[in-house]
Amino acid sequence: MKRIFLAGLMLAPVIAQAASAQAETLYVSNERGNSVSVIDAASAKVVATWAVGGRPRGITVSKDGKYIYLCASTDHAVQVIERATGKVVAELPSGEDPEQFFLSRDGGTLFVANEDDAALTAIDLANRTVAFQVGVGGEPEGVAQSPDGRWVAVTSEEENVVNWVDVAKREMVDATPVDLRPRHVEFTGDGAQLWVAAEVGGTVQIVDAASRKVVETLHFAIPGVADHRILPCGIRFTPDGRTAVVALGRADHVALVDVASRKVRAYVPVGRRVWHVAVSGDGARAYAANGLSDNVSVIDLAKGEVTGTIPVGAAPWGIVAVR
Repeated sequence: MKRIFLAGLMLAPVIAQAASAQAETLYVSNERGNSVSVIDAASAKVVATWAVGGRPRGITVSKDGKYIYLCASTDHAVQVIERATGKVVAELPSGEDPEQFFLSRDGGTLFVANEDDAALTAIDLANRTVAFQVGVGGEPEGVAQSPDGRWVAVTSEEENVVNWVDVAKREMVDATPVDLRPRHVEFTGDGAQLWVAAEVGGTVQIVDAASRKVVETLHFAIPGVADHRILPCGIRFTPDGRTAVVALGRADHVALVDVASRKVRAYVPVGRRVWHVAVSGDGARAYAANGLSDNVSVIDLAKGEVTGTIPVGAAPWGIVAVR
């Protein structure tokens, strides 16, 4: 009996990991396919494809897990999709050309970057109305809210700055100069740092949230890949906050960066023109949306290697993992 009990203990982590993967679903916005691919993570297969609005990009899930929110850029709307049926049940008044958004920490507000309006639009999800709109720098795209809820950071690709919007005041109060064409921003879990992916600059810059100044710039060098192809886009942190997973665009690689040392511990080759990434709830895997190869790469983060490739729709752009 003792030997059987010990064997069961050894199998427990494996069973737990399998159960975690089985419970997880991936949602991928296909920019040129005008669709969302629904992937069962356990089988690594597409189980549904939903028709959605034009040029879908930013994608996330509601706090209660009932809905997917999607930026339908050319429809100038944020679509609300029922997860159970895949049906679009509402379109939110988001402003012109919504690119990306961030769901507020309390789940009640969606902060949307509107490229054509050069504005940040805050949508009250309970009433499905615009709560307020704030003018920001030209071509806003990346959006993130600080963990304490005080700030919303919005990138301006045209002006090469990160704009700081005070949520309580409903106004932009500062702008941090960064490298060329910032595409994405992500706060660390403690809110002390804001990581900024500068696509044309080829860097990820770390901004001290207290001073709102750049304190470090991360550069990337991949053997056999020309520097001009290294175009950082999406960033996601693992749940433990130890690793930053950075999509490097036309470099066709993802960088795994140790957050404490700020050093790259691995470059992982993925599909072509990786746009954005998602991280599994248990922190064991990352998923890369590859815009020119029409697939998603499954990355084992401990090993730093791709363990699977999943075909999806045309030009996958955004991706979210949901338990």
